[in-house]
Amino acid sequence: MIVVVSGLPRSGTSLMMQMLHAGGMPLLVDDQRPADLDNPKGYWEYEPVKRLHEDNTWIPTAEGKAVKVVSALLQYLPPQHTYRIIFMQRPMQEILASQTVMLQRRGTQGGTADDSALSTAFGQHLERMERWLAAQQHMAVLTVQHHAALAHPTALARRVADFVALPLAVAEMAQVVEPSLHRQKAEERAPQ
Repeated sequence: MIVVVSGLPRSGTSLMMQMLHAGGMPLLVDDQRPADLDNPKGYWEYEPVKRLHEDNTWIPTAEGKAVKVVSALLQYLPPQHTYRIIFMQRPMQEILASQTVMLQRRGTQGGTADDSALSTAFGQHLERMERWLAAQQHMAVLTVQHHAALAHPTALARRVADFVALPLAVAEMAQVVEPSLHRQKAEERAPQ
């Protein structure tokens, strides 16, 4: 079994990798992308994942470990393995705001698409991924709301430990959650 932490960029995947690490789950990471202001506790990535669509020969080294794979690359995971996918979700407004701040800090542009177009494209991607994942018999999926991790870290840590069917250290997993790092927040809307 391979545990895959996935979702859109800036959806909380690094936080989930931190939680798994604190819980005692072995990770497949290489630390080539150092921590920075946008992810002060690190990105928890494995560089070969970015080329998964061209080369998946590294997949056997992920057996028994957790690895972060952005949602657009999930379709390239070879079907002869069994995966437990922790799929992070976060309000689209927060994802886009977080991405914008990160790109501004780096002095790069995010392209010419506006937030409305990106939101539509990302939303359609997530709908396609949900349908595709539901049809994959070699994949089990646990959807995790980013806000649930912040509001109820212990309950979430228990759910994750149950999902991966490992005796993870739940209290330690919950302790790594730092709500102060949740800097891009969606506006609260009054119920209608």
